[in-house]
Amino acid sequence: MKNINKTIRKAVTICLAGSFFLISIDSIAQRRVGGGGGGVHRPSGGTQRPAVNRPANQSRPTVNRPATTRPGSNGSGTKVTRPANTSNTNINRNNSVNRNSGNRNSGNINNSGNRNTNISGNTRNVDRSRDITINNNRNTVVRRNTVVYARPPYVYGGYRYHAYNPYYFHPYRPFYYGPVWHPWGFFVATLAVTAIVVSVESTQYHYDQGVWYAPSNGGYTAVPAPVGGTVNNIPSGAQTVNTGTVNNYYYGGTYYEKDGNTYKVVPPTAGTVVDNLPEGGKEVTIGDVKYVKFGETYYQPVKVDGKDKYEVVLVEEDK
Repeated sequence: MKNINKTIRKAVTICLAGSFFLISIDSIAQRRVGGGGGGVHRPSGGTQRPAVNRPANQSRPTVNRPATTRPGSNGSGTKVTRPANTSNTNINRNNSVNRNSGNRNSGNINNSGNRNTNISGNTRNVDRSRDITINNNRNTVVRRNTVVYARPPYVYGGYRYHAYNPYYFHPYRPFYYGPVWHPWGFFVATLAVTAIVVSVESTQYHYDQGVWYAPSNGGYTAVPAPVGGTVNNIPSGAQTVNTGTVNNYYYGGTYYEKDGNTYKVVPPTAGTVVDNLPEGGKEVTIGDVKYVKFGETYYQPVKVDGKDKYEVVLVEEDK
């Protein structure tokens, strides 16, 4: 019986010792975790957060902006197109002006509005020079009229200037014959398909709608109509003028005479009165009188039936 009690006491002692040992270990663990007031023990040096890796150069996504087209401010229809996503602004206008980074380069300006001197549309003549020297004066030599002059001539500088109508000054205002008519000296690169070739004294001319051309510098230059040149048709706007003996047809400074079914170029006849004068004339002052001169032909401003007109003057040396 005593042995049994000893065995029980040993077992209890061992159990108590094990429990104390477990309690001691648990207390130590709690002291290591807790601190003083039961708070959480933080290691010295503070809490270390995990490192966050960020790229050195963070790029932002590209924003795509659509190209915009704005109408011109002058309402003329000119548009400025601004392309999207570009560092150099290229503004495309009708005349192709390029601006690079805000600096205008005058050497990059391309003007596409070049004028074409060969005018076949509804536009006015480009060349309006009136001081034109023409060597061909064969149609500017005035033919004498058979009608005797009742008025005395105007005498000045050793010459006599004959006219049937009294002098009546009015400014020289060139008459506009339309877009296909050109004054003497006007240059065109090409001719219309309606132009025809007319040979006069072994010289070839080109005739088109009342204008005579001669080849020059790779193109054609408008010249005085050669006397003797014959064509089948003249412009419908030709004026019928009376020379005192026969009727002539006048158009753009050129005189034609009916010859069967054709029209032949003739010199102007002294005393012929025309309604208007084209471009290419030059107003000249002789003494107290102002004439309009075409080649070697003088026109005196007159008034007939209440209208401003011009009369072909006969010029002679005062002998």
